[in-house]
Parts: sequence; structure tokens; C-alpha cells
Amino acid sequence: MIRYELKKVFSRTGSRIALLVLLIVTAVTCYFAADITYVDADGTSRKGPSAAAALKSEQKAWAGQLDEERIRKVIAENRRIRATPEYNSKDLTEKEIAYSQGQGIQVIRDLLNASYADGFRDYNYYRADSLTESDAPQFYKNRIRLLKEWLAEEAKDQYSDAEKEYLISQYQKIKTPFFYDYITGWVQLFEYSPAIIMITLLVLGYLSAEIFASEFAWKTDAIFFSSFHGRRKAVQAKIKAGFLMVTVIYFAVFLLYAAAILLYLGTDGWNLAVQVSWTSWKCFYNILIWQKFLLIMAGGYTGCLFISFLSMFVSAKTKSAVLAVMIPFILIFIPSFLGSINHPAVSKILGLLPDQLLQISSSINYFNVYSAGGIVTGAVPVLLILYSVLTAGLLPVLYQVYRKKQIS
Repeated sequence: MIRYELKKVFSRTGSRIALLVLLIVTAVTCYFAADITYVDADGTSRKGPSAAAALKSEQKAWAGQLDEERIRKVIAENRRIRATPEYNSKDLTEKEIAYSQGQGIQVIRDLLNASYADGFRDYNYYRADSLTESDAPQFYKNRIRLLKEWLAEEAKDQYSDAEKEYLISQYQKIKTPFFYDYITGWVQLFEYSPAIIMITLLVLGYLSAEIFASEFAWKTDAIFFSSFHGRRKAVQAKIKAGFLMVTVIYFAVFLLYAAAILLYLGTDGWNLAVQVSWTSWKCFYNILIWQKFLLIMAGGYTGCLFISFLSMFVSAKTKSAVLAVMIPFILIFIPSFLGSINHPAVSKILGLLPDQLLQISSSINYFNVYSAGGIVTGAVPVLLILYSVLTAGLLPVLYQVYRKKQIS
């Protein structure tokens, strides 16, 4: 019966087109995620495998403990490049030559910009250019200092005292100095992962919407519900078919995407702290890059599963596939409109909406924390537990709603 339900879904022309679109979008996303540019010593740019290999070689030359001595060397190297005639030239080719000399330290230079920012939420691409070697000892201290200043001033009304203490303690628990290595493969994978997960969800929402509405659309509900297993095993088969479809398609797409990026750009840096990437420099979660990868994959799967089953519930309740297809779009795009409301309570609510599961790569960088019963924690574990429970609770409700449906 499960096989029959899946056959009904994938026999439709629309379903096949949706899967084709998903495959094409995945391929295009992989292309952009793997699009690495390397500038040669003569100022010419190149792309492709040789560019990725050259960039990897340049950046791995600076691998090691990101301690005070290495920070001094990076600052000194950055100052040396800025003092070259090529850097100060107005000729674009000359400037490209200067840029080529700094590709090896580019990632660390971005960390300098983040660490020595004028404010916690500020970022100045040229901040590193004003540093001297004497600034090196403040590299890690700046993280905690800027956080404390932000919590005491700009964000003083956004968090309780317990939540402020939690954030500061999370920063203090992170072991420093970090170890630095080439991480471009992971950075690119994380950057484009929300796009892959969201397009997968939209396709799954479209496919799922028909599972419970097809009998009503085809006017076969009288036959379906009057059959011997129509109100028991047949309904269970629909739920199992939906679960199997979401699971197989999601992991097939996500793992294909991850494999394509990591095989092309490399898995180096998988065991480093997430803070070695400047986009996660402020992250308060004490996790490694491979753990972030698992969180992204688990979050995306939980989100796809919940929203797909919610779409199935709507189609079962309303007998309409059209309304069910709208659910993923609403849950993904409505939060963007509410995000303009600057209020702590609204931020708390937005931090727990299911769209956050689809973009864990960004969610772990947000300062969404929740407290209950004296326990304070970040939003990510709350999201995973909350929507796993909601999904499990939705299954028996979905079963009962469709099982008791009246024949048209």
C-alpha cells in the first residue's frame, strides 16, 4: 500500500517536473558554491580545480595555533602588503597583484576585522589595516569585551540578568587559542545550505500536498473509505509514504550537495571551532565545524518533516492540495515581514518559528536565548526538540482527522 501511495505521487507529470527542477537547482547551487576564484602573482584571475587547489595551498601555509605570535605575523604581513607599490597603485592590475599576496591570510584578516571592530555589531573591512603588532594580545579578549559592552548598553533591555550571564559564560568557556586551517569547503557548504534546504522543502510541500487530497480530487473517496482497510491501514500507508518520501528525498539532495562541495573543495578543518570563520566569530555555541554540519542537516530534516506533515494535515482537513501547498511558502516568507518589528518579544517568537530550522547555519550566529525554570539555553536545541515533539504529535492527529473523514 505504501508503494501504491508513492506511485500515485510520482506518476503525476507535475511531480516529475518538480523533481527535475529540484535536481537542476541543486546542480546550479553546487556550481555557485564551488565557484572559487584565485588571483595569480601577475594579477590574472582563474577559476576551476586549479584555482581551488592554489587557494588551499596558500591558506594551509598559515595553518596552526592562532596564538598571539601568529596574530602578530598576520598583522605584520598585512602591513607589508599595504606598503607595496602595487597596493598603493591606481592601476587595477597592480591592485590585483597586491591582493594575490594576501590570499593566504584572508580568512585570518577577516577575523581581525571582526575582533577589533569598534562595536559588537560593527564590521569594517579595512579595520585590520590600522592594526599594529602591539594589538595582538587583545585578539581573543576583544570578543568578551565587546559582548559585555553590547549587553550593558545596546542590548540591556533584551535579556534578563541570567541570560546575560549565560552568554558571557558561553564566551568564556570557549577554549582559546583556536587552531586555524583551510576551511573554504565548509564555509561554502554552510553559506549555500539554506538555499538547498528551502528549495527541497518547497518541492516536498508540493509532493506531500497530494497524498491526502488525491482521493477527493479524483472523486474516489467513496471507494477509498468504504474499502475494508480504507480507514485504517490505507491511512497509515499514506502517513508512512509521506515520511519515507520526505526522508529519502531530503537526505538524497542534502548529502549529494554536501558531497559535491566537499569532494571538490576538501574537508580540511572539519574538527576546528566554528569561530575560525568570521561569520561565526561571535557564535556563543561551543561546537566544532563537523557538529555544525550535523546540526544543519538535522535541523533541515526536522523542519522539512514538520512542515511537510503540516501540509498533509491541511490537505486532509480541507480536502484541498492548493491550500496545503501554500503552507511552506507562508512559514518561510512570513517571518521576513515580521522581522522589521523591533521588539524583544517579537524576536523571541521569530527565533522559534520553523523557518529557523531551515537555516541553522545562520541561526547559530543569532543571540536567541530562552530561559525556563532557571535554565538558560540557546534557540537551536529548543528548535530541534520542540519541532521533533510537534511532528510526533501531529502524526496521530493527522491519522484521526483523515480516518474520520466523511465521504463526499
